[in-house]
Amino acid sequence: YVFCNRRKDKIKCLYWDHNGFWLLQRQLEQGKFDWPEDENDTITIGYRELRWLLDGLSIKQNKAFKQLSYSTII
Repeated sequence: YVFCNRRKDKIKCLYWDHNGFWLLQRQLEQGKFDWPEDENDTITIGYRELRWLLDGLSIKQNKAFKQLSYSTII
């Protein structure tokens, strides 16, 4: 789960790791995270979109390459 404060300059991530939770926080010195305007909105994002969010990019990008997954390497 990812939570953002009202000023959109802090994010907290709740992450499950094997037998317990991690609580991670990131605070921006300048700028704001690209967060939905409606505070009641709930969205589902993947790892890639989370990295974009933490890097200051929009999570609504449509130019990224699709992630490839191979089961056999020759």
